[in-house]
Amino acid sequence: MPTYCIIMVGSEMSAKRVMRNLTKFIEEKLGLKVNMTKSKVDRPSGLKYLGFGFYFDSKAHQFKAKPHVKSVAKFKARMKQLTCRSWGAGNDYKVQKLNELIRGWINYFKIGSMKTLCAKMDSNIRYRLRMCIWKHWKTPQNRAKNLMKLGINKYTAWKVAYAGKRIAYVCNKGAVNVAINNKRLASFGLISMLDYYTKRCVTC
Repeated sequence: MPTYCIIMVGSEMSAKRVMRNLTKFIEEKLGLKVNMTKSKVDRPSGLKYLGFGFYFDSKAHQFKAKPHVKSVAKFKARMKQLTCRSWGAGNDYKVQKLNELIRGWINYFKIGSMKTLCAKMDSNIRYRLRMCIWKHWKTPQNRAKNLMKLGINKYTAWKVAYAGKRIAYVCNKGAVNVAINNKRLASFGLISMLDYYTKRCVTC
Protein backbone atom coordinates (compact mmCIF):
# COMPACT_ATOMS: atom_id res chain seq x y z
CA MET A 1 0.00 0.00 0.00
CA PRO A 2 1.52 3.38 -0.98
CA THR A 3 2.46 5.83 1.75
CA TYR A 4 2.26 9.63 1.38
CA CYS A 5 3.81 12.34 3.52
CA ILE A 6 4.74 16.03 3.49
CA ILE A 7 8.02 17.32 4.94
CA MET A 8 8.24 21.07 5.49
CA VAL A 9 11.54 22.93 5.85
CA GLY A 10 12.63 26.55 5.87
CA SER A 11 14.04 27.04 2.37
CA GLU A 12 14.07 25.61 -1.14
CA MET A 13 17.72 24.64 -0.78
CA SER A 14 16.97 22.70 2.39
CA ALA A 15 13.98 21.05 0.70
CA LYS A 16 16.09 19.80 -2.21
CA ARG A 17 18.75 18.47 0.16
CA VAL A 18 16.17 16.65 2.30
CA MET A 19 14.56 15.26 -0.86
CA ARG A 20 17.87 13.79 -2.07
CA ASN A 21 18.84 12.34 1.30
CA LEU A 22 15.42 10.91 2.06
CA THR A 23 15.06 9.34 -1.40
CA LYS A 24 18.49 7.73 -1.02
CA PHE A 25 17.62 6.41 2.46
CA ILE A 26 14.26 4.97 1.39
CA GLU A 27 15.59 3.26 -1.72
CA GLU A 28 19.02 2.13 -0.53
CA LYS A 29 18.43 1.41 3.17
CA LEU A 30 14.78 0.36 3.19
CA GLY A 31 14.72 -1.18 -0.27
CA LEU A 32 11.55 0.68 -1.24
CA LYS A 33 10.74 2.58 -4.42
CA VAL A 34 10.06 6.31 -4.43
CA ASN A 35 7.55 7.40 -7.07
CA MET A 36 9.34 10.42 -8.54
CA THR A 37 6.32 11.42 -10.64
CA LYS A 38 4.42 12.14 -7.42
CA SER A 39 7.36 13.43 -5.38
CA LYS A 40 8.37 17.06 -5.72
CA VAL A 41 9.70 20.16 -4.01
CA ASP A 42 7.06 22.87 -3.86
CA ARG A 43 5.72 25.71 -1.76
CA PRO A 44 2.95 24.69 0.68
CA SER A 45 0.47 26.95 -1.11
CA GLY A 46 0.97 24.89 -4.28
CA LEU A 47 0.30 21.50 -2.70
CA LYS A 48 -2.77 19.27 -2.68
CA TYR A 49 -2.53 16.48 -0.11
CA LEU A 50 -5.36 14.05 0.65
CA GLY A 51 -7.88 16.69 -0.34
CA PHE A 52 -6.21 19.47 1.66
CA GLY A 53 -4.59 22.67 0.49
CA PHE A 54 -2.40 25.03 2.52
CA TYR A 55 -2.27 28.78 3.11
CA PHE A 56 -0.09 31.15 5.12
CA ASP A 57 -1.77 32.60 8.19
CA SER A 58 -0.14 36.01 8.59
CA LYS A 59 -1.42 36.39 12.17
CA ALA A 60 -0.08 33.03 13.33
CA HIS A 61 3.01 33.33 11.04
CA GLN A 62 2.66 29.73 9.87
CA PHE A 63 1.09 27.61 7.17
CA LYS A 64 -2.27 26.01 7.94
CA ALA A 65 -4.40 23.40 6.24
CA LYS A 66 -7.75 23.97 4.58
CA PRO A 67 -9.92 22.05 2.10
CA HIS A 68 -8.37 22.29 -1.37
CA VAL A 69 -10.33 24.21 -4.01
CA LYS A 70 -10.96 20.94 -5.88
CA SER A 71 -12.38 19.37 -2.72
CA VAL A 72 -14.64 22.38 -2.22
CA ALA A 73 -15.79 22.15 -5.84
CA LYS A 74 -16.72 18.47 -5.36
CA PHE A 75 -18.68 19.33 -2.23
CA LYS A 76 -20.56 22.11 -4.03
CA ALA A 77 -21.36 19.83 -6.95
CA ARG A 78 -22.79 17.16 -4.63
CA MET A 79 -24.70 19.75 -2.63
CA LYS A 80 -26.28 21.07 -5.82
CA GLN A 81 -27.34 17.56 -6.78
CA LEU A 82 -29.06 17.14 -3.42
CA THR A 83 -30.84 20.50 -3.71
CA CYS A 84 -31.83 20.21 -7.35
CA ARG A 85 -35.41 21.48 -7.77
CA SER A 86 -36.10 18.92 -10.51
CA TRP A 87 -35.16 15.98 -8.25
CA GLY A 88 -38.40 14.32 -7.22
CA ALA A 89 -37.29 13.33 -3.71
CA GLY A 90 -39.12 14.83 -0.74
CA ASN A 91 -37.56 17.78 1.05
CA ASP A 92 -37.22 15.79 4.28
CA TYR A 93 -35.12 13.22 2.40
CA LYS A 94 -33.05 16.01 0.84
CA VAL A 95 -32.34 17.41 4.31
CA GLN A 96 -31.34 13.94 5.51
CA LYS A 97 -28.86 13.52 2.65
CA LEU A 98 -27.55 17.07 3.09
CA ASN A 99 -26.88 16.41 6.77
CA GLU A 100 -25.01 13.22 5.90
CA LEU A 101 -22.91 15.16 3.38
CA ILE A 102 -22.18 17.97 5.83
CA ARG A 103 -21.24 15.68 8.72
CA GLY A 104 -19.03 13.49 6.60
CA TRP A 105 -17.25 16.42 4.98
CA ILE A 106 -16.69 18.32 8.24
CA ASN A 107 -15.47 15.22 10.07
CA TYR A 108 -12.89 14.62 7.34
CA PHE A 109 -11.70 18.23 7.03
CA LYS A 110 -12.08 19.23 10.70
CA ILE A 111 -8.33 19.86 11.08
CA GLY A 112 -8.55 22.55 8.40
CA SER A 113 -9.45 26.22 8.73
CA MET A 114 -12.79 26.94 7.06
CA LYS A 115 -15.09 29.10 9.18
CA THR A 116 -15.66 31.58 6.36
CA LEU A 117 -16.25 28.78 3.86
CA CYS A 118 -18.79 27.09 6.16
CA ALA A 119 -20.70 30.34 6.64
CA LYS A 120 -20.89 30.89 2.88
CA MET A 121 -21.96 27.31 2.23
CA ASP A 122 -24.64 27.54 4.93
CA SER A 123 -26.12 30.54 3.15
CA ASN A 124 -26.04 28.79 -0.23
CA ILE A 125 -27.54 25.54 1.09
CA ARG A 126 -30.41 27.39 2.80
CA TYR A 127 -31.11 29.42 -0.33
CA ARG A 128 -31.27 26.34 -2.52
CA LEU A 129 -33.41 24.47 0.01
CA ARG A 130 -35.85 27.39 0.12
CA MET A 131 -36.22 27.05 -3.65
CA CYS A 132 -36.97 23.33 -3.23
CA ILE A 133 -39.64 24.09 -0.64
CA TRP A 134 -41.11 26.89 -2.76
CA LYS A 135 -41.39 24.59 -5.75
CA HIS A 136 -42.88 21.84 -3.58
CA TRP A 137 -45.71 24.22 -2.62
CA LYS A 138 -46.56 24.21 -6.36
CA THR A 139 -49.61 26.47 -6.80
CA PRO A 140 -49.89 30.21 -6.05
CA GLN A 141 -52.82 29.50 -3.74
CA ASN A 142 -50.85 26.97 -1.71
CA ARG A 143 -47.81 29.25 -1.61
CA ALA A 144 -49.86 32.18 -0.34
CA LYS A 145 -51.55 29.99 2.28
CA ASN A 146 -48.21 28.65 3.56
CA LEU A 147 -46.62 32.09 3.65
CA MET A 148 -49.51 33.39 5.75
CA LYS A 149 -49.20 30.40 8.07
CA LEU A 150 -45.56 31.38 8.57
CA GLY A 151 -46.36 34.96 9.52
CA ILE A 152 -46.41 36.88 6.23
CA ASN A 153 -49.27 39.37 5.86
CA LYS A 154 -52.01 38.55 3.35
CA TYR A 155 -51.18 41.27 0.78
CA THR A 156 -47.46 40.38 0.63
CA ALA A 157 -48.16 36.65 0.62
CA TRP A 158 -50.45 36.84 -2.43
CA LYS A 159 -48.14 39.25 -4.23
CA VAL A 160 -45.13 36.96 -3.79
CA ALA A 161 -47.17 33.83 -4.55
CA TYR A 162 -48.08 35.21 -7.96
CA ALA A 163 -44.51 36.19 -8.88
CA GLY A 164 -44.56 33.56 -11.61
CA LYS A 165 -41.66 31.26 -12.35
CA ARG A 166 -38.98 33.53 -10.88
CA ILE A 167 -38.16 31.02 -8.17
CA ALA A 168 -34.50 32.03 -7.75
CA TYR A 169 -35.45 35.71 -7.45
CA VAL A 170 -38.32 35.14 -5.03
CA CYS A 171 -36.29 32.84 -2.75
CA ASN A 172 -33.23 35.06 -2.60
CA LYS A 173 -34.75 37.75 -0.36
CA GLY A 174 -37.92 39.21 1.09
CA ALA A 175 -40.98 37.32 2.32
CA VAL A 176 -39.75 33.81 1.53
CA ASN A 177 -36.55 34.42 3.53
CA VAL A 178 -38.60 35.71 6.45
CA ALA A 179 -41.10 32.85 6.29
CA ILE A 180 -38.55 30.07 5.76
CA ASN A 181 -35.84 31.58 7.96
CA ASN A 182 -32.75 29.87 9.32
CA LYS A 183 -34.47 28.93 12.58
CA ARG A 184 -37.33 27.22 10.73
CA LEU A 185 -34.91 25.33 8.49
CA ALA A 186 -33.09 24.16 11.62
CA SER A 187 -36.39 22.99 13.13
CA PHE A 188 -36.99 21.15 9.86
CA GLY A 189 -33.81 19.19 10.65
CA LEU A 190 -31.13 20.98 8.62
CA ILE A 191 -27.83 21.27 10.47
CA SER A 192 -25.53 24.27 10.13
CA MET A 193 -22.11 23.62 8.62
CA LEU A 194 -20.59 26.42 10.71
CA ASP A 195 -22.11 25.20 13.98
CA TYR A 196 -21.11 21.61 13.33
CA TYR A 197 -17.59 22.63 12.30
CA THR A 198 -17.20 24.82 15.40
CA LYS A 199 -18.05 21.83 17.58
CA ARG A 200 -15.86 19.36 15.70
CA CYS A 201 -12.88 21.42 14.51
CA VAL A 202 -9.40 20.91 15.87
CA THR A 203 -7.73 24.18 14.87
CA CYS A 204 -10.23 27.07 15.02
